[in-house]
Amino acid sequence: MARKETAADAANPGRLKQIALTYKMTRKADSKIGLVLAAVGIVTFGVFLAIGLLIDHPFYLGILGLLLAFLATAIVFGRRAERAAFGQMEGQPGAAAAVLDNIGRGWTTTPAVAMNRSQDVVHRAVGKAGIVLVAEGNPNRVKSLLAAEKKKMARIVADVPVHDVLVGSGEGQVELKKLRTTMLKFPRVLTGPQVTATNDRLRAMGDLMSNMPLPKGPIPGRGLPGRPKGR
Repeated sequence: MARKETAADAANPGRLKQIALTYKMTRKADSKIGLVLAAVGIVTFGVFLAIGLLIDHPFYLGILGLLLAFLATAIVFGRRAERAAFGQMEGQPGAAAAVLDNIGRGWTTTPAVAMNRSQDVVHRAVGKAGIVLVAEGNPNRVKSLLAAEKKKMARIVADVPVHDVLVGSGEGQVELKKLRTTMLKFPRVLTGPQVTATNDRLRAMGDLMSNMPLPKGPIPGRGLPGRPKGR
């Protein structure tokens, strides 16, 4: 029993430290985060307290308002922190790989399966949607990398669908903050054993790996109250 309490006590400071670190990171990109969170909490609590006074139940509605105020503040904090994190990661080499690595269970990500001298890069993710090639870099240069990888996939896993995503803010591109959502929208056409078999065949093929550094700092969605953890 004592061991369980000790473990819980050790976990709580770690979580609080993560939240504090995330808040500091968010405040650098969003200077109004403190005022926004305070306003959300106060307004939510005030509305329920006012309703409680009107119906002559201020105590019960006040407690409910306090709980909902905390929940609303946590949700707003999570979204703004995520937005700030993506803003800091935007344009950094390996930003797409960092997002893919935290896409969730059922996906296997291999960063930098192809790269050129200009550091345009293609990452690969394998899941029940098939194979998704995610490119980041100059749209014109990266097309040749994608074409070469697609040709390679056609020889190795011809029976598996291959999708391609170009990360960026231009026409026909997917913004970094929308990458995870885009990946999850692909239809699931493979079973678990088929995904495993595909990964095995690709692993046997070998990859062009690199030591490209990934963006530092908290990963969006990790350590935030009210948000599920990544894989």
